[in-house]
Amino acid sequence: MKPDPAQTAAQTPTSEVLDSVEFDDNQLLPLLYGHHNSNLAHIERELDVRLDSFGNIIQISGSHDNIAIAKAVLEALYQRLSKASSGASSAQLSSAQVSETQVADALRLAQNPKAMRRFIDNADAITSWKKSVSAKSATQQNYLCAIDAKNVIFGIGPAGTGKTYLAVVKAVEALKTRGVERIILSRPAVEAGERLGFLPGDMKEKVDPYLRPLYDALYDLMPMDKMERMLASGAIEIAPLAFMRGRTLSQAFVIIDEAQNTTPIQMKMVLSRLGDHSKMVITGDLGQVDLPPNQLAGQVSGLADAVALLEGIEGVAITRFSRGDIVRHPVVARILRAYDAREACDAREACDEKEAR
Repeated sequence: MKPDPAQTAAQTPTSEVLDSVEFDDNQLLPLLYGHHNSNLAHIERELDVRLDSFGNIIQISGSHDNIAIAKAVLEALYQRLSKASSGASSAQLSSAQVSETQVADALRLAQNPKAMRRFIDNADAITSWKKSVSAKSATQQNYLCAIDAKNVIFGIGPAGTGKTYLAVVKAVEALKTRGVERIILSRPAVEAGERLGFLPGDMKEKVDPYLRPLYDALYDLMPMDKMERMLASGAIEIAPLAFMRGRTLSQAFVIIDEAQNTTPIQMKMVLSRLGDHSKMVITGDLGQVDLPPNQLAGQVSGLADAVALLEGIEGVAITRFSRGDIVRHPVVARILRAYDAREACDAREACDEKEAR
């Protein structure tokens, strides 16, 4: 049973503000609200507001600022849904439900009018064989523009910012539109801190565990049977970095992932592989270097070295992501901030101890 608006208003604490938003098409509201109003509950949790639905009206109570954000989020989601459902059949309409991810995106973009307009229009959407993908932050949009405009693109930043995934999205788009003849995905076969020991099997079976994140991105964008055919034909190649030596990569979209685990010599080698009509995207997180000490031997990571050396070079773009660009579960950003705060505290304590001596 839906609450009575007058009764709800009477029960609202005097410190709270009331506002409402009205929608034109009642048919779209179940798709907007989500299963058991899950999307409304999501907004309530994130903004500490209360949303009460009365027919085609949602009454919002809470602080003034949060009400404004909630209203902007609901209106943006409704407008995007309305555009997507225009001319759709009943069957297509039922599959157009607003997802939890879209709600999270709208909440994140609510105070950025330009980004919110792109979200509503689903502008700059990149279409693969399975789904459409759009930038979820201004940095992501800049990154996609850099990939379109430059030959060598560096994407640097923390985990969860979409560096590798968006690069794979652009690679799949280029292959789909015949902009390139093949995709080459590579990363160093470096253990992330633990010792795995001897791995059984042939060469492919030995290196596949290191390359699994790249397979995951491809499976998310392509039907499995198409991907398997392309892997078999060589239209998509996934290989460890060591396999790049001595090759010239022409008519290809090349992605080098986890590049913070390259040495300067390896980075120079891979950058010099680029051939005619090709593009190379190099991604990595300089805060997660897993190279063993004997490989570094006093050197910086190959990624850090290349970025410092190549900034401003014609044909090269460098996009730097921050914690604010993290698009995984919101708790990931909070976890990483906690680690950063502890590391900053440890650094200050070490500095104080050094000065005390």
